Amino acid sequence: MIPARRMPVIFSRVPSSPMSSLVSGVSTLRNAGLTDGFFGIWMGAWLPSSIIAVPVALAVAPPAGRIANNLAKPAVKPAEGEKR
Repeated sequence: MIPARRMPVIFSRVPSSPMSSLVSGVSTLRNAGLTDGFFGIWMGAWLPSSIIAVPVALAVAPPAGRIANNLAKPAVKPAEGEKR
């Protein structure tokens, strides 16, 4: 198992990997088209994107969480005896 103190890095890596892969794939497809060697071009674009995505996710996650918490309404508890 991975130590719990590494949780922020793990949590940043899990969503940033598929997201950067998808974004670089769409961008590569739009710019290069579906040609021979597409996969190699895509992976060449994804690797630098992935390397950049993790530190950005680490930096953006705390303020994004605070913004999301401020935008969400707190749950209202029903009064005792009231139905939901």
